[in-house]
Amino acid sequence: MNKTELAQKIQALDGLSNEDKCALLELLSAQKKYGLVWEDKPEEAEQKMLDHLPVLKEVIDRAIISDNPDAPNHILIEGDNLEALTALSYTHPGKIDVIYIDPPYNTGKADEFKYNDKFVDNEDDFRHSKWLSFMKKRLLLGYKLLKADGVMFVSIDDNEVAQLKCLCDEVFNHSSNSKQTNCLGVLVWDLGTGTQAGHFTRAHEYVLAYCKNKLLLPNFSGGNGIIDHSALKKISKKNPAVEYTFKAGTSFLAPNGTELFGSWGASEKTELVDGRMVAENGKLKYDVTLKAGFAMISQMRSWFMGRPTLDSKGQEVIDFYFNASGVLHYKKNRSVINPPTIIREVGSTKSGTTELSNILGVNDSFGYPKPSALIQFLVSLKSKPSFILDFFAGSGTTLQATMQLNAEDGGHRTCILCTNNENGICENVTYERNKQVINGYTKPNGEEVAGLTDNNLRYFRSELLPSDPTIKNMKELVKAATGLLCIRNDVYTEASFGGRKLNANIARYFEHGDKRMLVVYNEQAIPFIAKIIASMPGEDKIKVYVFAYGSDPYEADFVEVKDRVTLCALPDAIYNAYKKVLPKRKPKFSSDELVEEITIEEEAETAPGGTLDFNNGYEQKGGDQ
Repeated sequence: MNKTELAQKIQALDGLSNEDKCALLELLSAQKKYGLVWEDKPEEAEQKMLDHLPVLKEVIDRAIISDNPDAPNHILIEGDNLEALTALSYTHPGKIDVIYIDPPYNTGKADEFKYNDKFVDNEDDFRHSKWLSFMKKRLLLGYKLLKADGVMFVSIDDNEVAQLKCLCDEVFNHSSNSKQTNCLGVLVWDLGTGTQAGHFTRAHEYVLAYCKNKLLLPNFSGGNGIIDHSALKKISKKNPAVEYTFKAGTSFLAPNGTELFGSWGASEKTELVDGRMVAENGKLKYDVTLKAGFAMISQMRSWFMGRPTLDSKGQEVIDFYFNASGVLHYKKNRSVINPPTIIREVGSTKSGTTELSNILGVNDSFGYPKPSALIQFLVSLKSKPSFILDFFAGSGTTLQATMQLNAEDGGHRTCILCTNNENGICENVTYERNKQVINGYTKPNGEEVAGLTDNNLRYFRSELLPSDPTIKNMKELVKAATGLLCIRNDVYTEASFGGRKLNANIARYFEHGDKRMLVVYNEQAIPFIAKIIASMPGEDKIKVYVFAYGSDPYEADFVEVKDRVTLCALPDAIYNAYKKVLPKRKPKFSSDELVEEITIEEEAETAPGGTLDFNNGYEQKGGDQ
């Protein structure tokens, strides 16, 4: 029976509502053949954004500002991370280098994981479905924020590691060539001493590592080092035996008087052709000719002739020597050492708790924080990142780790944290922790810790505004979106405009270094704004955001200063960004229409239209509302 016939049978069933039939037909039209299948559970935070748009409003009195004018502006966002990620889809689309997240592990504990304001425990039949629904929405948004060579690290334990691996494979491999996986590895974090967990002592957790496009990502470096390998291979057609004479004086790391071949040692793979292999003061005493399957015969000849020698990967060969058993070895400088998949000596959740307690004093409000050393290790794997994001920020370890890395290597990484404020966690733990790290603090034992003062921290809260595009809503959105614009352009300092103090209800002007941004809320002021720009000295362009009813930012009114400005129409630009990520309303079809839809599109993937259709004009309800 094909899909069309089955769809017709579903349509003819009695006792089912149109909504039930719609759900069955939607399942029928799905194309998934392999992967996770679960019952998607609607989320209240997502449902709210069917009719509302998120904005970010700065809490000015919580800003921590450095005396260093070049200090990075780190961002802490208080609110649901689904709202925050949606807002970041406008401010940082495709700009994030590294994402690290430590989501709820879904262990079944009664007070660990909340879904729709209710804790999910072991008794919940949809425990895993709710967690997967929760995670997929956020992973998809995080994926869209990553740069083309961006990397995401996700901490997890046994409870969901299998499901998370499948989910990440789906999110990160969906646009890849079928032969390419963007999974970089499943890392094992060695916790050192463990805790009893059933039949075993639990002494590890996992970190899943994924990238947006593995083909664009250079190898990770675990540091420089010297690699030491045997220079012998098994003799074969591809690697035939070769005779080579090693001169007296070649390094031979055996006790004085040691003579090999004929009794023990390398004779298993090497034939002595001529001479005696005798060690004296760490050197060969006599010339010796050996026959063997040498692994690097061309490099060996080059090196013994005193020439600079590189292997096939361009790595410098620095030595050939015989070990105590008479086996020929070589050493080379390896410029990049891929780190192992087992992460050791970066602390544990216990040391993370101690670290947090040292900063805030005795603190029981956050359980099992990650140690900053772990996050430092992961972030440092990505060469020269600019933006770090953690949208399950918890106690704020990721920001501390970022600031510590900047202090150590002179980097200018910017960190963005997102977390809710349940039980005051954002205000009292995440913010306070990093405030102390920036300003300096005293440990309970009296030890003074200097502050990482070359950092700014700006505190934002997410808010929701009605998405219905009435003129009133549009104007309110543009005013409320000023925080988004400051984050997007990394400029926060309000200044006079052409020597004039602007009316904040009409326009606001921000300036820092060579960055200049103007937000115009009242389109009637545009002719006057253009005249002021024409009279201003300097050649630096001003980013001008203009309230407009469509996509035209009044270019004609700025024609005389077009070389001095970069124009953008608001809220059109925000609407367009949000349309790409906001949840879609499911269309309401009759059963007959759905059957026809499946018949026509049986082999195609269909996507329902969104709630925001701003391309067809802006609705005005009774004038300016």
